Amino acid sequence: DLWVRTEADGTITVGITAYAQDALGDIVFVDLPKVGSTLEAGKDCAVVESVKAAGDIYAPVAGEVVAINESLADAPEAINADAFAAWLFKLKPANLADVDGLLSADAYSANIG
Repeated sequence: DLWVRTEADGTITVGITAYAQDALGDIVFVDLPKVGSTLEAGKDCAVVESVKAAGDIYAPVAGEVVAINESLADAPEAINADAFAAWLFKLKPANLADVDGLLSADAYSANIG
């Protein structure tokens, strides 16, 4: 489960929700996509491993990776400390309108009950 934040420059920042990190438990490793790589919506692009399990991260929309949170390589547990602050990667969407089709924070909260 991911959160997405639209930035002023038209990119989006992507991270794991607090709900998802809580379900995973203590995160011990993060494998992020490479800057410059092109992602397809719905395809796996990263891996987050915890003491319980490994989980694939899927691209929320198609686009190009323009930045990754390199600090997570040394401190993946930052996701557990603050899932919203510990973003994974930034993406330049192929079509910004695709972002509008994602769930809002309120709709997501309703879905997880």
